[in-house]
Amino acid sequence: MNDVLVINLCYVAAAILFICGLKMLGSPATARRGNQISSIGMLLAVVVTLFSRDIIDYKWIVIGIAAGGVIGVIAARTVAMTGMPEMVAIFNGFGGIASLLVGWAEFHPGRGHSPATLVAITLAVLIGGITFTGSLVAYSKLAERITSKPILFGGQQIVNAALVLAVVVLGAICCFADGGSSLGTARYEIFIAIVVVSFVLGVMAVIPIGGADMPVVIALLNSYSGLAACAAGFVILNNVLIVSGALVGASGLILTNIMCKAMNRSLANVLFSGFGSVSTSGGDGVGVQGEAKPIVAGDAYYIIEAAQSVIFVPGYGMAVAQAQHAVHELAQQLEQNGCDVKFAIHPVAGRMPGHMNVLLAEANVPYDQLVEPDDINPIMETVDVALVIGANDVVNPAAREDETSPIYGMPTIDVDRARTCIVMKRSLSAGFAQIENPLFFKDNTRMLFGDAKQSVTSLVAEFKGE
Repeated sequence: MNDVLVINLCYVAAAILFICGLKMLGSPATARRGNQISSIGMLLAVVVTLFSRDIIDYKWIVIGIAAGGVIGVIAARTVAMTGMPEMVAIFNGFGGIASLLVGWAEFHPGRGHSPATLVAITLAVLIGGITFTGSLVAYSKLAERITSKPILFGGQQIVNAALVLAVVVLGAICCFADGGSSLGTARYEIFIAIVVVSFVLGVMAVIPIGGADMPVVIALLNSYSGLAACAAGFVILNNVLIVSGALVGASGLILTNIMCKAMNRSLANVLFSGFGSVSTSGGDGVGVQGEAKPIVAGDAYYIIEAAQSVIFVPGYGMAVAQAQHAVHELAQQLEQNGCDVKFAIHPVAGRMPGHMNVLLAEANVPYDQLVEPDDINPIMETVDVALVIGANDVVNPAAREDETSPIYGMPTIDVDRARTCIVMKRSLSAGFAQIENPLFFKDNTRMLFGDAKQSVTSLVAEFKGE
């Protein structure tokens, strides 16, 4: 059995492990094992590739492995759970720039590439460049290094259309121009122009997207990074890179579609509408009217202690306060008190896909306590207490009640229909989408102001009699 056959058989085995691992990621109960299986597949692919006879010098490979390993360990140990969206965004960008560099390294004007190879190189560079700079902008918005609101200017869509047209024309010239013509001899300069335009296009594609739409953007950029890797696989004729890139690209697109459905919006609306560019306070421009009803932890305890059913609705505020462990402890106290406890998870809660699931998994919240909005909304009237912890837009009743609201029609968790709703929040300020929330002024809503972790810890202390 020759070396090439062994390598390809190992690539097939790695691809099978990728697919099995990806399938397991569809369930919280098997997600960790699926991640481990996919990691084993990637380790197999990397090790087999390192034994390829095409590798001449291992020096730079060893340096890259060491540098990447150090960065990965530091990131895993130092990045707080609140920083996970930013880390995911920046890692998507790293994947994009890696594919761009692979395509650039393979591009040699005098080598005589076939048009098919040049198309693959151009796609790897184009998608990789867009992913890199787009991810940097997404990271900056999530980290609030720049404004999270959409950045808009007159004629923006015309500029973007011109950039797309330019990159298509440049790509066609680069791939199909006769090598003996004047355009053919300038192929390398045209290639550099494609790199530059792809960087600019990545920035221009993400700056008009508001922070509230970041879960969709992260999923889409993740898909882009996979497609760039797939194109890079065609460039270097690496089967496992083609398969893994295609899997990431396809799964990212599916996740993007799920995020869009969770907001009842189309992808085009997310990308081009400039949602959140202005602060909205209602369809008539008048702020939400009403009087909030504050409550202290001691009084909230009596309400929760008497409840037979409690629904926790976590949001980004829980992540900021790092309250997930305290929330789990409170849930355990409620269960010991004979209460039925569930966690209602909205798909776009937080700032990345699955943000709340990751936080609750870290706190060892049982998977069977996690429910989706469609499962809990039909029985919300029977819930004694809905405990909202830092969530805002995903529990906003304006999505059902106000036809002029920007989020009208968006599926939400209908906590206002519970018998009592207790909202843990620092203030009455609008959420990440900059839309005021009439939930705060409902007759059955009580506002427990302050840091979420401190509030939950105070409730736990009340249960323990401390």
